[in-house]
Amino acid sequence: MITIGQLAGYVGVSIKTVRVHHDKGLLPEPGRDASGYRRYSANDVIDLIKIRTLAEAGVPLARIRDLRSATDGELQQALREIDDELTARIRGLRATQGRLRLLAAGHLAPLPAEVGTHLEHLVGWGFTPRWVDLQRDLWILVFAAHPDQAITLFQEQAEILATPALRLLFLDYDQAHDLDAENPRIDDLARRIADATRERYGPDERPELDASSEILALIQGTVNAASPAWRRIDMLIRARLDA
Repeated sequence: MITIGQLAGYVGVSIKTVRVHHDKGLLPEPGRDASGYRRYSANDVIDLIKIRTLAEAGVPLARIRDLRSATDGELQQALREIDDELTARIRGLRATQGRLRLLAAGHLAPLPAEVGTHLEHLVGWGFTPRWVDLQRDLWILVFAAHPDQAITLFQEQAEILATPALRLLFLDYDQAHDLDAENPRIDDLARRIADATRERYGPDERPELDASSEILALIQGTVNAASPAWRRIDMLIRARLDA
């Protein structure tokens, strides 16, 4: 039998942490001996090691408490889920570390070769240097912030621009940059883009990525900020698609 101080020392936590676990119902509080001291057993050490391991994995204390009453099968399933969550977090941290090291070396998210080729195609198709520069900056931003989803979004964009009729819409969109926001051409262009979007994705399906991602909003917000005409086109397109 050991004291609370010895228990905490063996497991590598503070006495205060042990008492918090008592208060939260994670670790049963033993009775006191004749001298008034609480005495802990080897099983308490094992239980506290389990609690510490789960807590360090990011499992909330309330969930740890629930797992104490779970069946063996439920516990094993929960541990597998926790392991999967931890693996995903590690993958994300490694990606962040890689971007941090690139930044420290003076490199900001180098774009894949296919993006560079795509930008060259934009020039050949007649897009303005302003549009090409904007697209390059946006793809740098997207690949830096969301490397796992960026390639999917880029490939869809490249596929759209490879279609002559859709490419013409983007060329008109590019040329609308300097128009007055109330120019009638704005309304016509918004209608054509909304119609093309419905035709491509269907009446009830809208192009979206993971719901937790803000990539599309990030891109459109940057584009809208560059031109009042583009901002109004976006507003009109959304109104038509939501109608």
